[in-house]
Amino acid sequence: MSNSNPGTLFGHPKGLFLLFGTEMWERMSYYGMRGIFVLYLVAFASSFGWDMAYFGIDPTADDAEKLFNTAIQSKALGILGIYAFFVYVTPVLGGWMADNVWGQRKSIIVGGLLMMLGQFALGTPHAMIPGMETTFLWIGLILLIFGNGFFKPNISTMVGDLYTEGDKRRDAAFTIFYMGINLGSILGYLVVGTIGEKINYQYGFLVAGLGMLAGVILQLALSKKYLGNVGVEPAAKLAKTDKTASSGPLTSEERDRVKVILIMSFFTIIFWLGFEQAAGSMNLFAKYKTDLVFFGWEMPASWLQMVNPIFVIILAPIFAAMFLKMGAAEPNSPKKFSLGMFFLGLGFISMVMAALQIGDTEGAKAHVIWLVLAYLFHTMGELCLSPIGLSMVTKLAPLKYTSLLMGMWFFFSGVGNYLAAWVGQMVGETGPLQAFSGVAIMAFIAGICLWLLSDKLVDWMHGAEDSQPQNLNEKLEEELSITATHEGMSDKH
Repeated sequence: MSNSNPGTLFGHPKGLFLLFGTEMWERMSYYGMRGIFVLYLVAFASSFGWDMAYFGIDPTADDAEKLFNTAIQSKALGILGIYAFFVYVTPVLGGWMADNVWGQRKSIIVGGLLMMLGQFALGTPHAMIPGMETTFLWIGLILLIFGNGFFKPNISTMVGDLYTEGDKRRDAAFTIFYMGINLGSILGYLVVGTIGEKINYQYGFLVAGLGMLAGVILQLALSKKYLGNVGVEPAAKLAKTDKTASSGPLTSEERDRVKVILIMSFFTIIFWLGFEQAAGSMNLFAKYKTDLVFFGWEMPASWLQMVNPIFVIILAPIFAAMFLKMGAAEPNSPKKFSLGMFFLGLGFISMVMAALQIGDTEGAKAHVIWLVLAYLFHTMGELCLSPIGLSMVTKLAPLKYTSLLMGMWFFFSGVGNYLAAWVGQMVGETGPLQAFSGVAIMAFIAGICLWLLSDKLVDWMHGAEDSQPQNLNEKLEEELSITATHEGMSDKH
C-alpha cells in the first residue's frame, strides 16, 4: 500500500470505490455489447455475406428457411465463442505486461482505450463502409479482445492490493467490487440493449464505447488521489525489494497455493460453460421461444439478462452478511465453489422445465418465469464462485505472479466461454431439452467432486483462509513499526 491515506468509506479504502466506478463503466460497455452481439449478427447476416449459398443450403428444399436460420444462429454463436475465449485468454498477456513492464494502472488505461476503439469499430455504420463490414467486425473484436486482456486481470488485482495479508475485509471488498460489475451490466443491458434492439444495434455499440471512455476518464482523473502508489510499479520490481517475495524459485508452500489456484480455476470451466449460455442459447431462447409480451408490449429479449445483475445487487450483501454471521461454520472457498456448481445445476433444471413446456410444438413459447428462476439460481451460484475466486487468487498468488495468475484464472474462464458456444450450438442441433439436461448433470457431478476435494485443497492453502484477529489499522501499525526499526518509514505494498 502507499503512504497516501485518503481515508475510508463504509469501512473500506476509498480507492475501492474508485475501482468500483471504473469497473462499472467498463462492464457497462462489455455486457451491453455482449447482450446484443448475437442478435446483431443474426439481424445483419446479409451484410456479412451469409446467404443460403454460403451455408450450402438448397433454397428449394422444404425446410430451407429453418435450416438457414439455424445455420445463421450457429455461426453467430461460434463467433461469440471465439471472441469470448480470447477475451479470457489475453488477460494472461495483460497480467504479464503489468507484472513486468507497465504496472496495473497503465495497463488498465491502455486496455480501456483499446476497448473504446473496438466498440466504435463495431458501431461504424455499414453505409459508411460498403464491402468492409466483415473487416470492421473483426477489427472491432480484436481491439476489444486485447483491450480486455490488459484491463481485466489488473483492476481485480488492484482491489486485492488495497488490503494487507490476512485482512478479513478482502472477501467483502470483492463482493462490493462485484456489485459494481453488475451495476455496470444492468446499465449495459438497459441502455445498450434498448438502443440496439429498439433503434439500431450499431448505435448500441457506439454508446458502449462512450461508457468505456467514461471509465478511462474517471481513472485518469482520480487514481492518484485515491489509489496513491497502488498499481504504479510492476509487481516483479516490487518483489525484488520485498524480503518475502524474492526473485528466487517458489517455495513448496507457494507451489501448493498455485496448485489450488489452477485446480479450482479448472473447475470454473464447467461453471462458465453453463453460466455463459446467457449471452448465447438462453438469449436466443428468450428472443424466439419465450413469451415476452406484457399488456400488448414486447419486452426486448436482452432485458432478461438484467435479471442476473439485479439479483446480484440484491443478494450480494445478503450472502456476505450470511457468511459473516456463520463465523467458524462458514464454508471454505472450495465448498463455496461446490455450492456454486449445485446452484448452476438447479438453474438448468429450470431451463429443462421451460423446454418441456414448449415441447415439439412449432411456435409454442415458454413462460418467462422459467428464465427468471434460471437466472436466480445462476446468480446464487455466481456469488458462491466468482467474487470468491477473485479474492482467492489475490490471497494465494505469490506477489511476483499475482497478475499473471489472475490472468490464468480468466484463461480458464475463457475455455468455459468457448465451450459455452459449443453447447449453444448443440441446443440448436439436439434441442434445448437434451442440451440443458446435460449441463445440469455435468454441474451436479462437478459440485460433488469439488466437495470431496475441499479438505485437501484447504490443506494446500497453508492457512491463507485462517481468521486474522487484527484489523487493518492494527496490521498497518505493526508493519510500519517493524519497517521503521529496520529501514525507516517506507511504503508498504
